[in-house]
Amino acid sequence: MTLDALHLEVPDILDGDATSLAGLNEQLSAARQQPSEEGLQQLLSLLFRLNRSAMTLLERQRALQSFCEEYRHYSAPLLAGKQPSALFLHLCDELASGFKRLLLQILQGRQPSRPHLAWCLYMAEHFLAQSLLRHYQLYKEPAESLWSDSHLLYWIGEHQGCLDEHVAAPFQPTPAGTLRGLYQQMLLLALSSPFHLASDECVLLFGALTPLAELARLMPWEEDEENDGPLIDLSQSLPCLPYDVPVKGTVDYLRRLELGALLVALHEPAPLQSAAERELLERVRQHWHGRQQRRHPRADFSADCSLVVGLAAIHAQLLEKRPPSTAAQMLDASPGGVRLLCPGDQGNQLPVGQLVLVLTHSGTPTLALVRWRHLNQQGLHLGLRYLKGLPRPVWLRRAPSAQTHPGVLQSTPEPGAGWHHGLWLPCGQFVEGENLWLQLANVNNQAVLPLPAANLNTASVVRHPLRLA
Repeated sequence: MTLDALHLEVPDILDGDATSLAGLNEQLSAARQQPSEEGLQQLLSLLFRLNRSAMTLLERQRALQSFCEEYRHYSAPLLAGKQPSALFLHLCDELASGFKRLLLQILQGRQPSRPHLAWCLYMAEHFLAQSLLRHYQLYKEPAESLWSDSHLLYWIGEHQGCLDEHVAAPFQPTPAGTLRGLYQQMLLLALSSPFHLASDECVLLFGALTPLAELARLMPWEEDEENDGPLIDLSQSLPCLPYDVPVKGTVDYLRRLELGALLVALHEPAPLQSAAERELLERVRQHWHGRQQRRHPRADFSADCSLVVGLAAIHAQLLEKRPPSTAAQMLDASPGGVRLLCPGDQGNQLPVGQLVLVLTHSGTPTLALVRWRHLNQQGLHLGLRYLKGLPRPVWLRRAPSAQTHPGVLQSTPEPGAGWHHGLWLPCGQFVEGENLWLQLANVNNQAVLPLPAANLNTASVVRHPLRLA
């Protein structure tokens, strides 16, 4: 395969007659008056038709600029933490298609200006980046064409001298300001093991990478060079090549992602960077070199099981109250955890960081945390981290006769030192240092204890280490 702009995935022109844009702004305004999803559906219908209609370059550019304004309107609720809908993903894909079509028209011109070409390349890449981000946020596998088109846009920008042309694009979350930076922002996001992140962490990471992504560089690949950095084949539909596969691609299309300057910048003071962004960047940087999170060998395994989801339900299960459970199938297991396949519609109650109890037909229940998620046609794949120890239900009170709150005590024997306990509680229910009365099931007396600092936090639960007499 040779890289050429004609390989971009764009929809066919179905309407050969030039489309009139008269009344477009009125139609867009009318869509805004509808409830959000209905308005988004009307907007998509208009964009879908225009992307498949013959238009002059100037007409298409003006129409796409109007649709970008509508995109900003419909993306605003996502800044407040709302999850993107399937329609919003479709909107990102259609906007990318529109700018790819516009790019082809620009390239067919006699002498396209470099700023104009850089702007169009950037806009097409931006909406591919948004599609990628929102797929990861929903734990969905992006389409292969997303990566093949992203690589091709970079390749065109490289050969047209547009990689470092600055583009002012007032989008949120803020993307890098050049085609080079935006493309490398996508690569770094994909290399950060995004299916291990909580949903809101994907957006946080994208923003944290914005001022850093341009510091990386794609360098020509040299066969005799010893480097463990990511290797990208611009002719493939993958973000980077697997680390354990021999390199077979055409040398002209192979690039090595040089991270040296970026890794230095991670340790420099950044006054506009939040503590959460610094912590997240430090956590994901290990994956940029291909280091895997899995510490135990994979073991193929097939067995039915069920999951009790959430601390309250686990508490009820441990009291033998039989709360609702989710059927699942084990696909592989190891000493440290397991991979499960669940129905795809269970995603809302199983975010990364959720506490679950794994019930099998034989053996004791096992406490676990959701470490990663991935949704595809088979269903929802979950990676669980097993939590060693015996789970027991407990009640907590702020005073001896106050309202009870459920908790789960995870108890692990330590040779020669009695037992080590971890107290699992919902996030935000109690604060460090607060005096609590703890009561075990089938025990009448209560133990009073100051709540120590947590040693494990997720978006759903928090664990406090305890020493009980």
